[in-house]
Amino acid sequence: MADTTATAPALAMPRIRPGRIVIWTILFIGGVIMITPLLFMFSTSLKTAGQVYDLRLIPANPTLANYERVLSDGRFLRWFFNSTIVAIAVTVSNLFFDSLVGYTLAKFRFRGRQFIFIAILSTLMIPTEMLVIPWYLMSAEFGWLDTYWGIMFPGMMTAFGAFLMKQFFETIPDDFLEAARIDGLNEFAIWWRVAMPLVTPALSALAIFTFLGNWTAFFWPLIVTTSQDLYTLPIGLSSFAVEQSIQWEMIMTGASLATIPTLVVFLALQRYIVRGVMLAGLKG
Repeated sequence: MADTTATAPALAMPRIRPGRIVIWTILFIGGVIMITPLLFMFSTSLKTAGQVYDLRLIPANPTLANYERVLSDGRFLRWFFNSTIVAIAVTVSNLFFDSLVGYTLAKFRFRGRQFIFIAILSTLMIPTEMLVIPWYLMSAEFGWLDTYWGIMFPGMMTAFGAFLMKQFFETIPDDFLEAARIDGLNEFAIWWRVAMPLVTPALSALAIFTFLGNWTAFFWPLIVTTSQDLYTLPIGLSSFAVEQSIQWEMIMTGASLATIPTLVVFLALQRYIVRGVMLAGLKG
């Protein structure tokens, strides 16, 4: 019987490129640098007061007593509830209004359409600090100070969201919309039943950006709220840090609990971030 081992093609070993090694090394180092403070935050939350300045990542005697103390504090639960209400309400508002604006600018032809789009984009160049005084004067005039609405109204619609949705709606063939009009659907029904399901990646990416941005918002909620019952988590934790300036383990415990919802949202929908931004960039 002939020996076929000599004629059999040798298995090609995967070629390791030096450039790829350099890229992965840089990414690994960057990932370690970014995640190390987060790991130390969770580690400190499991330490006692005497172990706070021990830089070991794994505590010698980890304890959940800090979490019990924080969760038993009614103020923290109130701040958590406020952040949840604000973040969800602003996210839903952005998905609704920004998609309407984006759809209108992408699929309707009317005089001044480009001017309106440029005017919307130009607001992205205005620093938030310059808008605080007009926002505050409006809130004072309409009685919105120290209210949920006062916290939420500046972010109910965003220029970035309108831009992102416009880019995606432009990728939808007009034939789909014309077929829906022939079937007798009105424009609102076409937007809701035909166009919106086709831009799910953009909606998901916008929802993540908006939720994370409002969950971690600090500057404006600090200015517009005065009572602790309306503090969001970042504001509440800052006041907790002042009151408990020595008990760093309690501060890190509160920060760890505040981070969990953002990690859950990001890990569940992270693929939509990359897909949404990439497609919008390719379209642009």
